Amino acid sequence: MYHEDPVIAETILDSVADGVFTVDSEWRITSFNSAAERITGVRREAALGRQCCDVFRASICESECALRETRDSGLPIVNKAVYVVRPGGRRVPISISTSLLKDSTGRIIGGVETFRDLSLVEELRRKLEQRQSLADIIGRSAVMQDLFELLPAVAASESTVVIQGASGTGKELVASAIHDLSARRGKPFVAINCGALPDTLLESELFGHTAGAFTDARRDKPGRFALAEGGTLFLDEIGDISAAMQMRLLRVLQEREYEPLGAVKPVPADVRVIAATNQDLPELVAAGSFREDLFYRINVMTIDMPPLLERMEDIPLLIEHFVGAFSHLQNKDVAGVSEEVLETLMGHDFPGNVRELENIIEHAFILCSSGLIERHHLPRKLLEKIRPSMVRPPGATLQSIEAFHITDALRRHGGNCRAAAEELGIHRSTMFRKIKALGITVPDQR
Repeated sequence: MYHEDPVIAETILDSVADGVFTVDSEWRITSFNSAAERITGVRREAALGRQCCDVFRASICESECALRETRDSGLPIVNKAVYVVRPGGRRVPISISTSLLKDSTGRIIGGVETFRDLSLVEELRRKLEQRQSLADIIGRSAVMQDLFELLPAVAASESTVVIQGASGTGKELVASAIHDLSARRGKPFVAINCGALPDTLLESELFGHTAGAFTDARRDKPGRFALAEGGTLFLDEIGDISAAMQMRLLRVLQEREYEPLGAVKPVPADVRVIAATNQDLPELVAAGSFREDLFYRINVMTIDMPPLLERMEDIPLLIEHFVGAFSHLQNKDVAGVSEEVLETLMGHDFPGNVRELENIIEHAFILCSSGLIERHHLPRKLLEKIRPSMVRPPGATLQSIEAFHITDALRRHGGNCRAAAEELGIHRSTMFRKIKALGITVPDQR
């Protein structure tokens, strides 16, 4: 029912729990209910007559105004998640819905927007995210959940661990998480990239040297084993070390002691060793380039880090994490990425894995000062490589996106519904229901 009496209309609006405001054709606010005051922190008297973007300072005002989109398309927007900035600077997450206002002749005279405070929902989401991360490792995919369950047990032991995975998958993060979860967490975590140093420098870096051990050794220098005493030593790219260095490392692991260069007696080593490699160590052993006895000494427990291509459902969560981190680091008010950017990134195969995704977001932050990261903020080489068929065309529905990811998972698993469901993090019965509802053809497993 429509009431011409403005007092009655205002009373009705003030009885609504959601924020409601209307604008005229010039985007000036014409009504502003009490819930809108409470959520935004702006008094009605201060809001009326002002441009809505000046009042709300919302994350979409500059580039993706919801009311403008509704006016241009004629279609309402329902429950779109954004945030507004209160006068004190606090960001408030909200969901917005929009519609057009028309007079009796059907002429558009403005718009109406309703919005709901999602602060409680956001708090619940943060609690949920605590189950989607461990230490600094982030992931909701099935493979990452399996990793989260494994790490506490690995950390509780003193065994040597080998972490295998391609470059950029987060091997050092996992090593650090094992240390932080272990009884050694109060002691140092020391990392060294074995593949970056020649033998002579690596030996000195690992074991240290005494004064006079060689020409430029003017004073004693502790090595990484000494620096990590009582804690954890992370040996990255262990597959790259020479046969001679492999022999020295094997002796340290067996005897729990080492000799600094120039020293005359061994030094005890109370250090847990975690190694990592992007190579296949069994293949190196078979080829004779890696000692078999050292392999079995370090390979008590193996952790395989999946490439990002095998955990694509983690990409939105990782993007949110990196956006938050760079916003804090660079003091920028970047809300996130646009739908087009998300679609573009979901269509990339990420040969550089999580590190590549982080670099892409950092590149975008150089060009984007506020609002949403748009496609033109992404690296040009990335945009040239994206397969057009992998990017959702404008106007595609949620069902079509869902169908795409299910079909892609089935294709990569050769039609194995169980494996595809596990990768997507859904129950197998849910997978079958969605396959039927979306009309997806399952590839023949033969």
